[in-house]
Amino acid sequence: MGVLYDKQDRLVTITINRPEAHNALDPQTSDELTQAWIQFRDDDDAWIAILTGAGEKAFCAGADVAKMPSFFDMSPIERRNQRERDIGLGGITRNFPLWKPTIAAINGHCYGGGLEVALACDLRIASENAKMGLLESRWGIIPGQGGTQRLPRVVPVNIALEMIFTADRMDAQRAYEVGLINQVTTQDQLMEQAVALAGKINQNAPLAIRSAKEAVYRGLDLPLEEGLRVEQWLANPLRDTEDVAEGMAAFKEKRPPNYQGK
Repeated sequence: MGVLYDKQDRLVTITINRPEAHNALDPQTSDELTQAWIQFRDDDDAWIAILTGAGEKAFCAGADVAKMPSFFDMSPIERRNQRERDIGLGGITRNFPLWKPTIAAINGHCYGGGLEVALACDLRIASENAKMGLLESRWGIIPGQGGTQRLPRVVPVNIALEMIFTADRMDAQRAYEVGLINQVTTQDQLMEQAVALAGKINQNAPLAIRSAKEAVYRGLDLPLEEGLRVEQWLANPLRDTEDVAEGMAAFKEKRPPNYQGK
């Protein structure tokens, strides 16, 4: 299988499983990854997901260009229409709202579409041997799976433009310094650190985490006053949830809360 799906308690681990091809995404693997994200999204008992790549050499080297269908066989209008309706490379780069939190555990090479998939995750942890880059300009194209839009929202615009213009590779330490990743760790501790971060998040109320994520992303491009309205629109329904009652009771009783996502 091109994608492995594992669920332990409320944590899902999704693994791109083509190590012989540096976990590049061919059509079958991209479809399997899409189905994995749908399964995670629709499972009420799955609260957070970690995405990683099999082996120690690569998270994802991007699209397997040799196996991808050629867009040159389509007219410009057909290409545009397809992009408007499909959900992008790996299932989450476009047209797929997902309000549950996600973590990319980047082990090794993470280039092109692979970095764009990682950028579509909320948090990113990388091993010391990881290298990242948007290499598309070398081949006369642009990072068209969200790279030109998400990267400047994560790092300073001048850094994003430098990465896109030069198509240079960036090591994990530099990626951490510019804010592209949240943590750098050793290869053997990568998944342990990702699981620990997921566990820390899962201690909190899942409906609150999802509403906060939606508020952040919806508000990014809004004027402050409009963003504040979105925030309240998402915050108010939470006050009537069982999780809020549990959180208040746990605080008064000085015990850890037992959230159920209700």
